[in-house]
Amino acid sequence: MSPRVVKISITRTIIRKQTSPEVVFFSARGPSSLSPTVLKPDVAAPGVNILASWSNNQDPSLDFKIESGTSMACPHVSGIVALLKSMHPTWSPAAIKSALVTTGSIEDANGEPAVAEGAPHKQADPFDYGGGHVDPNKAVNPGLIYNMTTRDYIRFLCAMGYNDSAISLLSNRPHFHCPRKTYFLQKLNLPSISIPELIKPTTVSRTVTNVGSTSSLYVARIEAPPGTSVVVEPSFLSFNATNTRLQFKVTIRPLVRVQGRFCFGYLVWEDGVHVVRTPLVVRVVIEKSYSQV
Repeated sequence: MSPRVVKISITRTIIRKQTSPEVVFFSARGPSSLSPTVLKPDVAAPGVNILASWSNNQDPSLDFKIESGTSMACPHVSGIVALLKSMHPTWSPAAIKSALVTTGSIEDANGEPAVAEGAPHKQADPFDYGGGHVDPNKAVNPGLIYNMTTRDYIRFLCAMGYNDSAISLLSNRPHFHCPRKTYFLQKLNLPSISIPELIKPTTVSRTVTNVGSTSSLYVARIEAPPGTSVVVEPSFLSFNATNTRLQFKVTIRPLVRVQGRFCFGYLVWEDGVHVVRTPLVVRVVIEKSYSQV
């Protein structure tokens, strides 16, 4: 095969073009139909008109092609994950996901709220981009992470209705039995909080691990979803050499008696250097039996 020549020029700004990022119309949207307590999607990544290698059996000379789709966005995220893992070898998959979600950008290149394609276009929300558009430079140093273990995932699957034999296959534990105690689905230590049926005040706990400066003080800032009030206890987190993991509780109360739609907000932890953004997704309902109407 003859050699290929590729020319790479320095980056430049082209004005009077469409701002980015923008969530394309064919991108899958949330909420998750199987588990609405888990925010989906997780993040957004470049996936439109991406130059990529291409295997063409009919014409081997066509080694590259410009394509769009999830198959283009996935390699971007995979590459960032590999970068994070190389810089933080001890981080778990959950820690890496947390770093991506909590540092994602929710603004376009001009500092305006990102938009999503539709009929008509609208301001994008966590059901469009999850935690936001991936930012590898910030994800390398997220400040705080939400970590999980295999046990957390297994308990979650038990709560989702998987039987003992299915869990045994997934966990490689031949005689595993799901605990009889009901597992609160929202206890999964995700970098987001989603409550699809908020009838009365609900409290959710989360645990964060400090991966920034040893001595750090984080203060909570709340952007409550419309129609709700949000209280975080404690409202500040103080880390040192011995306290590297701290738990906090988030109580969300409905302020209206309506059969509402999903609303969005954020819990942001800030220490003057890092901005750790946790999406809040809430739907106020009157009765669970009407929640799907």
